Amino acid sequence: MQNYKNIKILKSTFFLLCISSLFWISGCQEKNPSPNPELLNIELLRGDLVLCSGKSFGEVRFSVSCKYSVREIFNLAVSLLHSFEYQEAEKAFVKVLDVDPECAMAYWGVAMSIYHAAWFPPQEDDLVRAAKILEVAEPIAKNSREKDYLDAIGAYYKDWDKTDHKTRAKNYEQKMEQMYTKYKDDTESAIFYALALYSTRDRSGKEYINEKKAGEILKSISLDQPDHPGVAHYTIHNYDNPELAHLALPTARRYADIAPGSSHAQHMPSHIFTRLGFWEESIQSNINSMSAAQCYAEQTKIDGIWFEEVHAMDYLTYAYLQQGNNAKANELYQHLLSMKKLTPLKALYNFGAIPARIFLENKDWINAAQIRQHPSNVDWENFPWEIAITHFARVLGAVHTKDIESAERDLNILRSLHQQIVDRNDQYNAKQVLVQIKASEAWIYFGKGENDMAISLMHEASVMEDNIGKHPVTPGEVLPARELLGDMFLILNKPKEALEAYELDLGSRPNRFNGICGAAVSAKNMGDQEKAKMYFNSLLKLSEGSNSDRLEIKEANAFISAISEF
Repeated sequence: MQNYKNIKILKSTFFLLCISSLFWISGCQEKNPSPNPELLNIELLRGDLVLCSGKSFGEVRFSVSCKYSVREIFNLAVSLLHSFEYQEAEKAFVKVLDVDPECAMAYWGVAMSIYHAAWFPPQEDDLVRAAKILEVAEPIAKNSREKDYLDAIGAYYKDWDKTDHKTRAKNYEQKMEQMYTKYKDDTESAIFYALALYSTRDRSGKEYINEKKAGEILKSISLDQPDHPGVAHYTIHNYDNPELAHLALPTARRYADIAPGSSHAQHMPSHIFTRLGFWEESIQSNINSMSAAQCYAEQTKIDGIWFEEVHAMDYLTYAYLQQGNNAKANELYQHLLSMKKLTPLKALYNFGAIPARIFLENKDWINAAQIRQHPSNVDWENFPWEIAITHFARVLGAVHTKDIESAERDLNILRSLHQQIVDRNDQYNAKQVLVQIKASEAWIYFGKGENDMAISLMHEASVMEDNIGKHPVTPGEVLPARELLGDMFLILNKPKEALEAYELDLGSRPNRFNGICGAAVSAKNMGDQEKAKMYFNSLLKLSEGSNSDRLEIKEANAFISAISEF
């Protein structure tokens, strides 16, 4: 993995010198500012900013009533916030507070850095911390707009011990809508409102009401602020679905250049590239993201692997597999096996998905049936949704190796995990695991020779998965349900039904290696040589330059050579 570590890792000396100079100048202008004593009992992130690229994080122009000397660092902090560089954003906002304890919006910034709108909710200690910070800030706000900003984020933290995360997120979104309506000239409130709309979207809906509304808001701002990191970032998030992804392609191709200093900004374009099946662009995006993540881990001396690296690795593995490039995918898997500790405990889904993808996409059923959880520092029992993927892979592996007893054992574990998720009132992830359960039941019935029941359950799983949509943490399901339905039809020698399933799946998951191969074989078995030729040629183009050892590539070459002789 050394080649990944060396790509585009630039030291942060220049940028840190700029920040140090800024505060040296501030210190000359504001001699010995008195810290706010009410902050002394609140644990805040402090220290030098770690900005590995030494480059920009985008252009932000946020009008605040704070001292002029802190404007530059304040805008940097907001830029970091917009690219989800939360730790560094908080540190930057705290630097502002150290120079200007009366800067109310810096308190807002710390609270926003703790609220990860598009990620997993903050834990109890962070909720307590943010609530205290906002209490200190309340009497400091100097104008109605600042008070409204504090009131908006305060709506999320209010009664956090009595009200669930989803309700509080909706409360925040409604407050931001009021600000968006009230302050027409404040583009920052509009941009943060667009993010709030994304965080409260209907994750299983297909009308994309919030996403389209947010997209229009961001589009109206992008002409005036083309290098704003939040505009680019949140456009990608809101358009990260099959219907809207094409609208975000120009933005996806710009975001990494807008905020080259952010590992997350390097990665985010691959969400759109993945949706559209642009594998080479996704690969480059995630190689850059891994490099930036490794640099950040080294500079901050993180005890373990930073989660952003593993997140990028999963997307990178997925892209390599769609090119049939097992050599590169396995290189990433070996790197994963060398990881002993993940910090913080995020991207666990990606940790489990990488080996599952490699074995299932290659139909390596023996290894799929034997997958175990990794790394050792994780108490996997506390993460039922994340480990479900492992047991799903084990079911498919066991069925295909004719070990129905083991498959049923892992199916029962899946059912238990599903119930744990239901008990946590996590409806969306519960539905994700329910799809895995339905698909597992289908293949177990198939393994027992009960084909009609198997097809019926696989249809049910396919419709359910179509309606749910994929989680943003993953580039895609380890094996899409409708693709699995096509596989089942193909084994049953029903090529017409198989082709229909594969083509329907490719409509929302374009350029999937197994989907294209399945469609090619189905067309060939139907005697439709023209369509088979089209799909086999697509497969060869997809894997061009990857030095693939996949048997499917050999089959494609053999078919094209055979029909070329006539």
